[in-house]
Amino acid sequence: MKVAVLGAKGRMGTEAVAAISDAKDLQLVAQLDLGDSLDQLVTSGAQVVVDFTHPDAVMKNLEFAITNGISVVVGTTGFDDAKLAKLKTLLAANPKVGALIAPNFALGAVLMMQFSEVAAKYFESVEIIELHHANKVDAPSGTAVRTAQMITDARKKNNKAKMPDATKDAIAGARGATVGDVPIHSVRSHGYVAHQEVIFGDPGETLSIRHDSINRAGFMPGVLLGVREVVKHPGLTVGLEKYMEGF
Repeated sequence: MKVAVLGAKGRMGTEAVAAISDAKDLQLVAQLDLGDSLDQLVTSGAQVVVDFTHPDAVMKNLEFAITNGISVVVGTTGFDDAKLAKLKTLLAANPKVGALIAPNFALGAVLMMQFSEVAAKYFESVEIIELHHANKVDAPSGTAVRTAQMITDARKKNNKAKMPDATKDAIAGARGATVGDVPIHSVRSHGYVAHQEVIFGDPGETLSIRHDSINRAGFMPGVLLGVREVVKHPGLTVGLEKYMEGF
């Protein structure tokens, strides 16, 4: 399978280039970064594009790829309902093309999100702490937002009451940013790669579910899984867990 990488000079892009180059069933045909022409995706014959660029650039990249019949695996963050709706429209006009939007490619992080979804119906309280490197441009992380959405949906399905919180006097931001039902607290500092802890609480006990990415090589099995599977799943897929059943 012929694969191209966008954002190839970035930290994640560099790892993706190495992983794809080492995979016997994949062929790296293009490595593009800022200033390079997207036309190379077509001339190289790429069947799948891996995008690790920037939230401000990603939609232009995806529109070009999908319009030209190239499936996309996306690790770039910042996808809201409007962007997802636009992707669905593009894919509807190109029904053989697949698009995977993955908030996280680490298999352990995907499991952490799934375990949190299961735990959500059993506990009164839940909060998320996510810690990332100082160069990350968005907060909260896409992983934290996705986790909070999954937990919120699980709480609604199980008719959970509003979480207890007696706070009446707080400095703005002290209780984090709320996504759905869940407060998220973001840390940005040198020394971190990508880390998330989901803390559940009930009277007399707590449960912590934590995932730590020690280095970016840990994301690559998930990236390769996405590349291999996206062409088998036309249309939009959000979340790597949709591809993990046969892993």
